[in-house]
Amino acid sequence: MILGRVIGEIHGSIKHPFYEGKKLLVIEKTSPTGVATGDYLIAADSVGAGAGERVLVLDEGTGARQVFDSKDGPVRSVVVGIIDEIVT
Repeated sequence: MILGRVIGEIHGSIKHPFYEGKKLLVIEKTSPTGVATGDYLIAADSVGAGAGERVLVLDEGTGARQVFDSKDGPVRSVVVGIIDEIVT
């Protein structure tokens, strides 16, 4: 699992049929304290996350496909949660 912050969306008029009706988000990876690590990834949204929200990302193909109930969808990363608070 990866902690991150939504910093943008990706829009495209031509895409694989798997992505019809799905939102693609640009996620800036962060530490548990919210500091940016300088890395990012693109993830399909499964929870309705929006710009600026801290999120939990599953970055593993088989698990990501299971979230979308797909046996062969071309997806690796998926936003699976919106973080309210991290308590250490």
